[in-house]
Amino acid sequence: MQIADQSKRVVYLGTGRRKSAIARVRLIPGNGQFIVNGRDGADYLQHNPTYLGLVKAPLETLGLESSYDIYVNASGGGLTGQADAIRLGVARALCQLDLENRKPLKIEGYLTRDPRAKERRKYGLRKARKAPQYSKR
Repeated sequence: MQIADQSKRVVYLGTGRRKSAIARVRLIPGNGQFIVNGRDGADYLQHNPTYLGLVKAPLETLGLESSYDIYVNASGGGLTGQADAIRLGVARALCQLDLENRKPLKIEGYLTRDPRAKERRKYGLRKARKAPQYSKR
């Protein structure tokens, strides 16, 4: 969804989800700034190169690393789930920017939501599948 904020700049929105993490991403033309929940993105993701690489990957695929600022509101899950959710949100926002961006992002797999989630616990078991120890006598 494309909207114009108070200063008449164009804002591109994308929502990403992974496990129980949700990231609402705003892409604004700028100089490559990355903010998560009001904090610097690198600080929020603990300067982990894996997480930072995940988040920036869709922009690097299209060669737009320093063309857009990324503002994220992330909640739920852990850092890994949030980083994956942010990546999906950025990729979806880039698709709104230009429909030509969809094909390279789809080929790289950035537009696919990872459906894996924790399986629910069943009664009579200790965890989702772990049963109590069996004893014949």
